[in-house]
Amino acid sequence: MQMPLDTSRTEDDDALLARYGAGDPAAARALVLRLTPRVMAMSLRLLGGDRAEAEDLTQEAMLRLWRAAPGWRAGEARVTTWLYRVVANLATDRLRVRGRRRISALEEAPEPEDGAPGALARMIERDRMAALDRALATLPERQRLAVVLRHIEGLSNPEIAEAMGVGVEAVESLTARGKRALAAALSGQRPGLGYDEG
Repeated sequence: MQMPLDTSRTEDDDALLARYGAGDPAAARALVLRLTPRVMAMSLRLLGGDRAEAEDLTQEAMLRLWRAAPGWRAGEARVTTWLYRVVANLATDRLRVRGRRRISALEEAPEPEDGAPGALARMIERDRMAALDRALATLPERQRLAVVLRHIEGLSNPEIAEAMGVGVEAVESLTARGKRALAAALSGQRPGLGYDEG
């Protein structure tokens, strides 16, 4: 008996979401494995490292994706862009409710995988990420979102504009102001984070 081929690794998100909308649970599993880590990482950064709240937000965002699946129209928006917009909106709502608490993300640094760098390199990287997360937490919400989507998630300016519901020029301005604010917040910390000042 020949087993059906698993094409979920090569299918794009639109095709997988359409398959899930038609009742294919394997497509849902593939989307969860593909999208959940990215949604969780973005949620952690937008919520200042609060893991429990980021997990709740991730679950809510994925539930909204499942609810949208039956009526999803491929080609109108990328699944990831739509999902990032949902995450951004949910994070904004949660930040308003809790009143912008600042939480250090040092304890939330992920455990290294096999083949990871040595202990010193991991400690330096953890310190760098904690400093970045603290600096990101000082940015206004829209600047933080633009910087995270551009420089951490790797989206293009048009994709960010679509996810944030603003124009490309606004994204460029938010990203530039956010980068300047991050540079100012991190200035003077370079030697302590293992970077040469020169």
